[in-house]
Amino acid sequence: MRATFRNLFNIVNVAAFLRDRHDHAMSVVRWTLILVPLAALIGTLCAAFLWSLGGATQARFDHPWLLYLLPAGGAAIALLYHRTGRSVEAGNNLIVEQIHEPGGGVPLRMAPLVFIGTIATHLFGGSAGREGTAVQLGGSLASAAARLFKLDAPSIRIVLMAGVAAGFGAVFGTPLAGAVFALEVLAVGRLEYSGILPCLLAALVGDWTCHAWGIHHTPYQISSITGGVGALIVQPLILAKAAVAGVAFGLAGLLFAEANHALGGFLKARIPYGPLRAAFGGILVIALVWIFGTRAYLGLGVWSAIPGDPTIAGFFTGPADRWSWALKMVFTVVTLSAGFKGGEVTPLFFIGAALGNALGWLLGAPLDLFAALGFVAVFAGAANTPLACTIMGIELFGATHAVPIAVACFVAYICSGHNGIYLSQRIAVPKRLTRGHSHGATLREARASRRTRRENSYPDKKEH
Repeated sequence: MRATFRNLFNIVNVAAFLRDRHDHAMSVVRWTLILVPLAALIGTLCAAFLWSLGGATQARFDHPWLLYLLPAGGAAIALLYHRTGRSVEAGNNLIVEQIHEPGGGVPLRMAPLVFIGTIATHLFGGSAGREGTAVQLGGSLASAAARLFKLDAPSIRIVLMAGVAAGFGAVFGTPLAGAVFALEVLAVGRLEYSGILPCLLAALVGDWTCHAWGIHHTPYQISSITGGVGALIVQPLILAKAAVAGVAFGLAGLLFAEANHALGGFLKARIPYGPLRAAFGGILVIALVWIFGTRAYLGLGVWSAIPGDPTIAGFFTGPADRWSWALKMVFTVVTLSAGFKGGEVTPLFFIGAALGNALGWLLGAPLDLFAALGFVAVFAGAANTPLACTIMGIELFGATHAVPIAVACFVAYICSGHNGIYLSQRIAVPKRLTRGHSHGATLREARASRRTRRENSYPDKKEH
């Protein structure tokens, strides 16, 4: 064949090429028109939520007696859900299920219910987070947008993932981590690349909008230098210590998730009526305050108006109490298991930073660096999202510490096993080959399978 422009035109098929690019361009325009206003709205709601959360936390410090209203506040939240929000009580798990199998959608009333419920939880002194609220705000608004634009099932999955990315990116000020979190949280061992650009766009717009409303996030500083001169000697030792700490972070994530599920199931079995269960949980939290003689483990734990209280920021500045991570875990598990709203992530940041500080002292490592490793790695183990948490660590603490952050997150992910805080998460690629983990099983099914095997292993004990 002669090399002519006509032959080149025929081989390349310019008409089909232009038609294909036109379809892509129209798809980009369509998604941009849907996602930009949606993400801006989610970012605005997240800004309002963070502003309200700051006000509620300040009010709790100004009026300590509010803690004694925690049982009544919990009962009121649970009654509100009992009367109007039973279909949204599954929270983040409902959103994950709808992304896997779009069907009934995520009711829009999830947004005001979780907004009010989380603010009330923090106002009265429950130990909870904020990621659950942001993700649910994003998911419920995204589902409403899907209904408004009559999207098909594949498009619904993408817009729901984008809503999660916008909420997560806005509430933590980490848009890249938000985008990857939305792609990674659905299944253990797999990323949903189909939504990669929509999630990135939504997370960026959500974060920009939240900042535009004047919301700022707490900065964390790592002062210790682990590289530079002698890096070839220092770095391997630091990485080895980060790997050892990663095992502890993964086990802490596993312990947190299982304690939450176990106590939540126990309380539901013993106290089926939600408002009564939440009131009982509020009484337990007050009892914990009396037993340990401190209110330091209430609320988010990002900052405190009481000098000397352990806080996330404080774990980056020097030695801290060695058992703060365990106490925060107890307060948070009791709060969330009883039905209070908020989320697990910020308490996991606290637990991880406190545990990292303690391990840094034990291993003779920089305390601020290991507080940062724990900050992201315990969450990586509990949520099975090592890539998102590594990126979050880089966004929060800088790329200088990217390698130890990745080591801690990846090891924690492996060590937490097929467990996690999101029971609707599916196992796409098992972490290890074990019995009973079929492809696509949820963590809830894996957990039930383990329980059945344990019962079958001790039939005599079961009969007695």
